Amino acid sequence: MLERIRGTADLKALYEDQLPELADEMRQYLIETLAPIGGHLGAGLGVVELTIALHYLFDSPRDKIVWDVGHQAYPHKILTGRLAGMPTIRQYGGLCGFTKRAESEHDVFGAGHASTSISAAYGMACGRDLSNEQSHVVAVIGDGALTGGMAFEALNHAGARNNRLLVILNDNEMSIAPNVGAMSSYLARIITGRPYAQAKDTARRLLEKLPGALDAAKRVEEHVKGMITPGTLFEEMGFRYIGPIDGHDFGHLLPTLSNCKSLEGPVILHTITKKGLGYSPAEEDPETWHGLGPYNLQTGKPHKRTDLPPSFTEVFADTLADLADDDDRIVAITAAMPAGTGLNRFARRHPERCFDVGIAEQHAVTFAGGLAVAGKRPFVAIYSTFMQRAYDQIIHDICIQNLPVTFCMDRAGIVGADGATHTGMFDIAFMRNLPNMTVMAPKDERELQDMLATALTIAGPVAIRYPRGNGYGAALHKPAVLPVGASELLQGGDAGLVVAVGSRVMDAKQAVERLAASAQRDFALLNLRFVKPLDEVAILQHLPADKPLVVVEEGVASGGVGEAIGLLAYRSGWRGRFIHLAMPDAFPAHGSQAEILRDLGLDADAILRALRDC
Repeated sequence: MLERIRGTADLKALYEDQLPELADEMRQYLIETLAPIGGHLGAGLGVVELTIALHYLFDSPRDKIVWDVGHQAYPHKILTGRLAGMPTIRQYGGLCGFTKRAESEHDVFGAGHASTSISAAYGMACGRDLSNEQSHVVAVIGDGALTGGMAFEALNHAGARNNRLLVILNDNEMSIAPNVGAMSSYLARIITGRPYAQAKDTARRLLEKLPGALDAAKRVEEHVKGMITPGTLFEEMGFRYIGPIDGHDFGHLLPTLSNCKSLEGPVILHTITKKGLGYSPAEEDPETWHGLGPYNLQTGKPHKRTDLPPSFTEVFADTLADLADDDDRIVAITAAMPAGTGLNRFARRHPERCFDVGIAEQHAVTFAGGLAVAGKRPFVAIYSTFMQRAYDQIIHDICIQNLPVTFCMDRAGIVGADGATHTGMFDIAFMRNLPNMTVMAPKDERELQDMLATALTIAGPVAIRYPRGNGYGAALHKPAVLPVGASELLQGGDAGLVVAVGSRVMDAKQAVERLAASAQRDFALLNLRFVKPLDEVAILQHLPADKPLVVVEEGVASGGVGEAIGLLAYRSGWRGRFIHLAMPDAFPAHGSQAEILRDLGLDADAILRALRDC
C-alpha cells in the first residue's frame, strides 16, 4: 500500500479502515530504511498515525502544516511525494533531515531549532486572514519543545486574538495529561462537536441578557472543565483546549480533527503518543533513539566502533566532573541535551550540581549568571548552533556584568548530516567581538582538558568551542592551566606562517608536514589556542617579512579571527600574500563532516593545495 502513495491525493483515495494498515507499513519502512544510515527514528515512529490523519483530512499545501523542529517530519516527507528519496535522508546530496522549504511545497516552514512552530503558524494564520483566504493552519509541537519560552510567547499572542489556528500538542512523555482512556476521548469528541458549540453559543446569547449571569456561568464552566481536563492553563491563555486523545487511534484522531476544522478561533488539540512506537529498542530508550547512526535491525544495537578515541564531548564531561570533585563551586547547565552534551556523565557523579533547564537557552544563560553572582562557577554546555538563541543574554546578563560563566560550545564548526540548521559556523564571529570575553579553541582532547582548567582561573566570561566527533588519541592527563592569550608554535619555518584554529590545527599540521616532505618548503605553524585575546606578539614574531600568511578556521570568514590577524599583520607593515581559509558567506549542505570540509576547502588536501599555490 505504501508504494502507491506518491502524494497526498493517493492517501485521500484510501478508505478509513485502510489507514491502520498503511500506518503499520510506514512504521516498518522507517525502521528498515534508517537501519543502514541512521537518523531521527523515534520521533517519526511516534507521529505516524497523526501525520496520516492530518494529510487525510487537510489539504496540504493549501492548508499549512507546520512541524516543530522537523525531527518528527519523516512520515510527512513520505506522504508528500518523497518516499523514493528516504534512503538518502541526511546523506550527502540527499533529502534534508528537517523540513526545508526548498525541498517541497509541503514544507511550508523550515525548522531545525525547537519551539518556533506556533509563532510561524500564527503568522501564516494572520496573513491568511488579511488576504481574506479560507485555508487552515496547523502547528504540531511536542511537549519537549513546549518548554521553550518562545512557544509561550506565541501562545500568549495568538490567544489574545480570534484568528483560526489549530495547535496540536504531541505529548509523548505524558508530562501534562493523565492516562488516556475512553472517557477523555469521548469528552473530546463531545466538546469539539457542532451541537456542543452551538449550544454553548446559544446559552451565551441568553445569559448576556441577565446581569451577572454570564460571568457566573463562565466561572462554573471553568471550574468543571478544570476538574475533568488538564487544559486550564491553555484556556486561560485564550485557547479552546481539546483532549487529551490517543494519538495512535484513528477512531479518536479522525473525528476529533474533523470537528476541530469547524471551530473558530485558536484551538489546542492535546494528543498522547509514544516515541519510538513499533520498535521496542526505540520505545525502551527514547533518548538514544531520538537521533543516532546506523543500527542492527534485528538487535536494535547501534553500529559503533570501539577502537576510536573518546569524543570531545566525553572528554569535556569527564574532565569537568573530575574538576568538580575538587571544586564545589563548579555547576553544570544544559538546555534539554544532557546526553548530547555529555552532562549525563557529570550528573551521575554530581547530580545536585547539574541542571537541565529544558529547551530554554536564554534562561540557561541568565540562570548561570545568577549562579555566578551566588559565588558558583557555572559551565553552560550548549551546542554552538543553539547558543545563538541566547546571544542577548550572553551580552547583557554575562559580559556587561563580567560574570565568570564558561560557555562550552559543542558541535562547533561542521556537524555533518544535520546540515545548515545545526552547523556551528558563527560562534567565533559572535563571541570574539564581545568585551570581557575570552575565547578558546583546543587542537585536541588534551588541550580541551587544559582549557577547562584555565577557565576556572579567569575572572570573567569564557567561551570554549570544540568539534563534534572523536578526538585524535592524545593522552589525557591532569589538566594544566594555560597562560591566557598564549599560542603554541608547532613547527618553525621561513616560507611563511600558517595560523590554525582549533579543529583545523591537525589538518593544517598534516598539510605543512606533507609540503615540507615533498617540496622542501617549511611553513611555520601556530596553534592559535586563544581566539581572544589574540597572541599578537607570537603572530608577528613568526611571520616572515613579505612571506605568505595563511589563516585556517572552521567558521565564517566574515567576522572570523582571520580578519583580525590579517589586519594586525597589515598594520605592522607586512605586505605578503594573505590567504584566509574559512567558511563562505553561505549555508553548507548536509553530508558527512569529511565531505563538507572537502567541499569548503578546509581539509588537509585543500590546505596543502593553498600552501603550494603561495
